[in-house]
Amino acid sequence: MGGCMTICFRAMLLFMLAGLLPDAAHAECADSAEPCRLEGGREDGTYHLVLPDEESVPDGLPAVIFLHGWGSDGASVMQNRELVDALVGRGYAVIAPDGSPRPERNGRSWQFHPERRDGRDEAAFLRAVADDAAKRFGLDRERMLLGGFSIGGSMVSYVACESPESFSAYAPVAGSFWDPLPDSCKAPVRLYHTHGWSDGTVPLEGRAVGNGQMVQGDVFAAMRIWRATNGCGGENPSGFRQSGDFLIRNWDCDSAFPLTFALHPGGHIVPQGWAGLVLDWYEASAR
Repeated sequence: MGGCMTICFRAMLLFMLAGLLPDAAHAECADSAEPCRLEGGREDGTYHLVLPDEESVPDGLPAVIFLHGWGSDGASVMQNRELVDALVGRGYAVIAPDGSPRPERNGRSWQFHPERRDGRDEAAFLRAVADDAAKRFGLDRERMLLGGFSIGGSMVSYVACESPESFSAYAPVAGSFWDPLPDSCKAPVRLYHTHGWSDGTVPLEGRAVGNGQMVQGDVFAAMRIWRATNGCGGENPSGFRQSGDFLIRNWDCDSAFPLTFALHPGGHIVPQGWAGLVLDWYEASAR
């Protein structure tokens, strides 16, 4: 009897471990205040992750990686329930990486500007985050959209320009290139830029900050760079439309790499309805 109990107990334990280990891996840092951690030299860092609210999360989920703005962090992105709930409600995992610490200041930022990078390789870190999340949680690495707000949006723009193969599409919000703007970008991308008509923090025409030490670039000039990168033969959009408060113009110069520029009447914000609009575009352009 005792031998049977021992064997049965071991078998039951193995069965339980086989069933629980994947869930334990998910519980490690998903849907948790504790971030997931990476340790890899210049790719060290942390990220937060939320999975769709399902009893059993299937493998192969798409994901939106969303970068916070200046002085913020990934946990603050997760507190934007309107944004997060809209994304997970469509079946996407949401990943919010933490930027680099700001020396002698609270909060974090991104070392986005090519002339001011002296720490972590941010683009390599973001790719490592995507790879790690795909491995840990069974996400589809080929269906990850990189978005971001303000300086996070600038970081998105530079990743798209310098290493376009890093993610399947890009969606900067209220952030773009800074002066001097790139002469060109490496390859075509799927890109959806959103900006507020009344944005006074990152105006459409750009502005000088830090006592003139840095200058935000002109968003219209940035879109000209993207049109050249994607091989557009002219400046005119392929189409115009309105969706709620959004005024949208798109260029289908290369059908595999559509460009979209969406304006809304608000200021320096992630506007209400952005998530659904961008996911509609992302899924349609993938087809």
